[in-house]
Amino acid sequence: MYHNPVLLKASVDGLGMKADGVYVDVTYGGGGHSKEILKRLGPKGRLFAFDQDEEALENKVDDDRLTLINENFRYIKQFLKFYGIRKVDGILADFGVSSHQFDKAERGFSTRFDADLDMRMSQKGIVSAYDVVNSYSYDDLRRVLFQYGDLRNANAMANTIIMSREEAPIKTSAQLKEVLGRFLPKHKEHKILAQIYQAIRIEVNQEIEVIKEFLMQVPELLNPGGRLSVISYHSLEDRLVKRFIRSGLFEGEPEKDFYGNVDVPLKKVGGLIVPSKEEIATNNRARSAKLRIAERI
Repeated sequence: MYHNPVLLKASVDGLGMKADGVYVDVTYGGGGHSKEILKRLGPKGRLFAFDQDEEALENKVDDDRLTLINENFRYIKQFLKFYGIRKVDGILADFGVSSHQFDKAERGFSTRFDADLDMRMSQKGIVSAYDVVNSYSYDDLRRVLFQYGDLRNANAMANTIIMSREEAPIKTSAQLKEVLGRFLPKHKEHKILAQIYQAIRIEVNQEIEVIKEFLMQVPELLNPGGRLSVISYHSLEDRLVKRFIRSGLFEGEPEKDFYGNVDVPLKKVGGLIVPSKEEIATNNRARSAKLRIAERI
């Protein structure tokens, strides 16, 4: 079951759509954002959508204007080029894990079910959560838990995992929960588990690297005046998006020319948009969503 897309109207409004434009939805999922884009496209408009999850293909809308590509959006330029597209008028990205992936126990994304440690967004992925938990070194485990999960006990957690897996491999989410039990006080258990899962999931799917690679290609793909509309869910992602819109870089500051001007490819449109209380009440996944919009200069 794919739930309601987050910030649907605001994110598609942000594209400032033209009826005959060419648009890309890089995170198709249940097709919610794509359906809204198609609604606003005329007969000559085109929409390309990406999703690396094979199960998303089952939701393909029957519409001649839509081309759904079963690939990771880090390859956006390469695949658009394959279809003869070099420039587009707008790109939409929703970096959240689809509710469908969370709700399917065997995919191993959710803390609610006992399942094999998997967490791959594409079944073609080589590294699974099992590999991260059972084969990463102490330093790598600590880095993953601290950097991607914001876990202050990352050192002790990494140590506990390594000591436990020396006895026997940690194969399921229930076993992982049991191993890390002493870090999960009852009143905070769900929150801390969610942080642990988030950290491992980001590592398994190389989510931060994928976002960087994707953003680096955006300025080249957008026509002047073309829009980027991005929904992110945790501070790491949002920081990358915010910084890239501001400076075209992920670190440092852009170089100035002789006159002190900087050449930045995008400019932000409006301020940060967050869901209303009503949307959060009907869709809990929306609570941490942040939408940023930018335009190609």
